[in-house]
Amino acid sequence: MRSLTIESYVIDVLLPDLVGHDRRPAAFLVYLYLLRHARTKNGRREVRASLQTIATRTGLSKSTVQNALRHLRRRALLDPNVIATTSNPTRSLLDPRAR
Repeated sequence: MRSLTIESYVIDVLLPDLVGHDRRPAAFLVYLYLLRHARTKNGRREVRASLQTIATRTGLSKSTVQNALRHLRRRALLDPNVIATTSNPTRSLLDPRAR
C-alpha cells in the first residue's frame, strides 16, 4: 500500500475553510481524492477521472461531485481554464497557497 503525504496547509487551512467556513465538506473530500490521484505533468498536477469515478470512489453522488468541482474552481483550487469533457476528463489542481 502506498502512502500519501499531505501538506499541513491542507489540513490546517483548507479543512476548516472548506468544511467550516464554506460549509462544503464534499468539496474537501473531492479535493483530497484529486490530490491523492494527481500526477505531475509539465509542472502541473493533473488527474484524469470522470465524474462517475470520483463519485464512486468518494461515496458521493455525481451531482454533489459536480457542485464540489464548481466550488473548487471558484475557490481557485482547480484550474478553471481546463475543461474536462467526457472523452478527456482531466482536472488540474492549483497550488492552494497561491490563492
